[in-house]
Amino acid sequence: MADTWIDCAVETVSVVVADPASWPKWWPRMDLTVIRDRGVKGIRWAVTGRYHGTAEIWLEPFGGGVILHHFLRLDPSGPLSRRATARLARELAWHARLMFWELKDELERPAR
Repeated sequence: MADTWIDCAVETVSVVVADPASWPKWWPRMDLTVIRDRGVKGIRWAVTGRYHGTAEIWLEPFGGGVILHHFLRLDPSGPLSRRATARLARELAWHARLMFWELKDELERPAR
């Protein structure tokens, strides 16, 4: 699990989270199927393809903005060593964190 606080209304963030065009950038090499759309509270996907498991974004209003929590519960679909699986999990988690920091920057950028 990781968190990113975004100085933006939860309704604004939830629109971006619900947009399927954003998902491949956040969750690369994952085939996603929505299994729970929680509206302004977030979304959960089943993951298939190269990995299997779930991915989730939970939006929590906080301090005039929103905390975007993201979770990945994945296993590789093919055989990998424990070491390779752990490395892959770290890489996916770091990638997601970078993507949500980028989203934070985009949403907090002043309108021109």
